Amino acid sequence: MSRVSVEYKNHIAHVTLTRGDKMNALDDAMIKAIISAGQEVAASDARAVVLSGEGKSFCAGLDMASFASMAQTDPTEWLMTRSHNDANEVQEVALVWQRVPVPVICAIQGVAYGGGLQLALGADIRIAHPEVKLAVMEMKWGLIPDMGGMVLLPKLVRSDVLRLLTYTARPIGAAQAADWGLVTKLSDDPLTEALALAEDIAGQSPSAIRAAKRLIEIAEANPRAEVLLEESSEQAELIGKPDQMEVIAANLQGRKPEFN
Repeated sequence: MSRVSVEYKNHIAHVTLTRGDKMNALDDAMIKAIISAGQEVAASDARAVVLSGEGKSFCAGLDMASFASMAQTDPTEWLMTRSHNDANEVQEVALVWQRVPVPVICAIQGVAYGGGLQLALGADIRIAHPEVKLAVMEMKWGLIPDMGGMVLLPKLVRSDVLRLLTYTARPIGAAQAADWGLVTKLSDDPLTEALALAEDIAGQSPSAIRAAKRLIEIAEANPRAEVLLEESSEQAELIGKPDQMEVIAANLQGRKPEFN
């Protein structure tokens, strides 16, 4: 049974979790399919990505059968193996979307719990339905976030919020999530809004968009001097090049740019 579908239209990659009957819960097959989808999209010429889940919920986190199988194995080997650059396999479920070189927009409905929340946090932008529930759910099962959450969460929320969410596992509503920075904005139709935003991004200079994503990641994690140098380096590769010249021509002629 397919766990994830990937479709391309108008330079946008549509990545959909297709286990809707199970609230898109994460089992081993789903984990591998999500990573594979991220790798495929990263290697494509897509200019933006929309990540969503079919059915009532985006992703309810790890499924119960996976909890049971975890209890019967020695976790040290698979947790400590760096199989995907600096990450293990389960961490790559979220982090692969940060490695995708173009913006990733996540549309969230229903719930995003545990691993499902961490998956959503791997996107650049999150658009959520007003009735969404989000939770750092791992403490409910006597665990801690281990799918990249501790790389992603501190960039988005204050330390006290991070601690409250992690210590209690309490679900929070969409408005609170937006106020705390877990979601970017609310929409009654998050998928439609995500697609519209992706279309807007896909209409920008492809080389500038990719440069912007690289630069933002460096800016969030590096010292001032390195960020300033990287600004200059990235800009030097854009000025006067075909994509930028097409943007200028399109602006002067009052039309939409067309990129190769």
